[in-house]
Amino acid sequence: MQERREKTESQINTDLLSAMLDNHLWFWIVLAGLGLVILAGAAAAGYMFDRGLGVTGLNRPVFWGFFITNFVFWVGISHAGVMLSAILRLAQAEWRRPATRAAEVLTIFSLATALIFPLLHTGRPWRVFYWVGLPILPYDLSRGIFQNVRSALLWDPSAIFTYLTSSTLFVFIALVPDLAVARDRTTGWRRALYATLALGFRGNARQWRLQAIAGILLSALILPVFVSVHSIVSWDFAAAVSVEGWHQTIFAPYFVIGAVHSGVSGVVTAMILMAWLFKWQDYIRPEHFDALGRLLIVVATAWFYFFFIEFSFGLFSQEPSEIALRQTQVFGQPWGWMYLTFIMASYFIPVPLWMFRRVRRSLVLMFWTTILVNIGMWLERFLIIVPSLMRKQGLTFVWGDYNPSPIEVLLVAASFAVVLGGVLLFSKIFPLIPIYDAKEGKYIEAEIQVGRRTVPAVIREE
Repeated sequence: MQERREKTESQINTDLLSAMLDNHLWFWIVLAGLGLVILAGAAAAGYMFDRGLGVTGLNRPVFWGFFITNFVFWVGISHAGVMLSAILRLAQAEWRRPATRAAEVLTIFSLATALIFPLLHTGRPWRVFYWVGLPILPYDLSRGIFQNVRSALLWDPSAIFTYLTSSTLFVFIALVPDLAVARDRTTGWRRALYATLALGFRGNARQWRLQAIAGILLSALILPVFVSVHSIVSWDFAAAVSVEGWHQTIFAPYFVIGAVHSGVSGVVTAMILMAWLFKWQDYIRPEHFDALGRLLIVVATAWFYFFFIEFSFGLFSQEPSEIALRQTQVFGQPWGWMYLTFIMASYFIPVPLWMFRRVRRSLVLMFWTTILVNIGMWLERFLIIVPSLMRKQGLTFVWGDYNPSPIEVLLVAASFAVVLGGVLLFSKIFPLIPIYDAKEGKYIEAEIQVGRRTVPAVIREE
């Protein structure tokens, strides 16, 4: 049953452009606070570049820590854009409409943030220019070391840049009709900017047809990239056969479905903040969160299946090192409480709650349960990386401990500020809910009474 409020096209334009055209004091306060966190992170990065990676908690044999955990986490969050926009667009799920652009924008800023962390992890990011040079040149000129083109680490930037490019095009194509609306309702430099970006869009039949075809084609073409990106990220681990707990063939689908789980949860959190901050309750309604909650139950259960298979593989192999790793993760300290928190937060707390319709339609409960999911999914990546690396050395007295330094904590906090600040800035320049989608949905969602049944007033033939 639809619960939309009747709105004229003029009211829709006014409501959804209000975030761009109205000045809100809270907006600048929040943006200033996020800016301070980003400046603190930049200062921490500068200090690390000057002093070296010794100021972090990284040590032998734990060479990957918060930086790579955050890299995998943000790549996972980015999968929400394809899941909610491309896949549901092709499936013609009408409830997707208010969520699509927030998911796409979250994808772009999450991917851009993820790309920063491998550079930070190098400690000397300017050396990357050597690494991405011509294959005929060694990346370490002093020692003549060439790139290993078979390594998943080399394919990571290729896959992520392809995903970032296609996602940006996807957002732009969907923005064109809304840019035309903004062009017609603004003056001065804003009008000039929107007129340039709108590419002469006037809303005639041919332009609408081309825009729709481009959106469908990009939705279909982006799906293989969607699957490949986190699969390649998983191979960063699965191809490292010297590290116990990593060399498993289940990692690719396990990482992909985990990315969808965390990404869709992140979008739900963002939508609730949008509805609260911008007063968009007439457009982001309980029925949308109800549908997203049902989707999250399916996705979370699929993720838990792959998690169970991945954990079972380690025990089924009956290799002493694999069994010892699982014991460390589940019963060792401080890993044990992290593991329990990760399992409870990712599945056993939110999913039973989502089974209740009242919870799915409650903005407060959906907000906190989706926050819990991403806390759990961040811990999952951390528990995959650090305990396995810690046990890479055979002798326990050379395992070493990983204790993240304040530098790493600041940089992780800054990454969240970058993503949140990026989405806020986007909302000040472009509509964060697709205006043309809201208008189209107004007609498609119309219902009529036929006998005892309520049916859609518009029937679309495929």
